[in-house]
Amino acid sequence: MIKTSLLFFVTALAEIIGCFLPFLWLRKGASAWLLFPAALSLALFVWLLTLHPAASGRVYAGYGGVYVVTAMMWLHFVDGVKLSHTDWLGAGVVLVGMLIIVYGWKAS
Repeated sequence: MIKTSLLFFVTALAEIIGCFLPFLWLRKGASAWLLFPAALSLALFVWLLTLHPAASGRVYAGYGGVYVVTAMMWLHFVDGVKLSHTDWLGAGVVLVGMLIIVYGWKAS
C-alpha cells in the first residue's frame, strides 16, 4: 500500500506542476519557456498513470484522494496560503477515504 500511495503522490505532483507552470506564464507574467517543463511534467503524469495497479474506478478514486491532499500541501507550501483547520481536516478525511478504497481493492 505504501508503494501505491507513493506512486499516487508522485503522479499528483507531476500533474500539479504541469498545470501550475502554464498558470505562472498566463497569469503571473512568467516566461513562456515554462511551457516546456510543463509539457514534460504532463507527459510524466500520463506515463505514471500507466504504472498504476489498474485502470479502474477504484484506482482513480484512490488517486483522486491523494491528489486532493497533494494540492492542499502545494497550496500551503508553494503558494504560501495559510490553510484553515477545516482545510486540513477535509484533506485528512479524503486521505482516510483513499485508504479505505485502496484497502477494499486489495481485499477483493
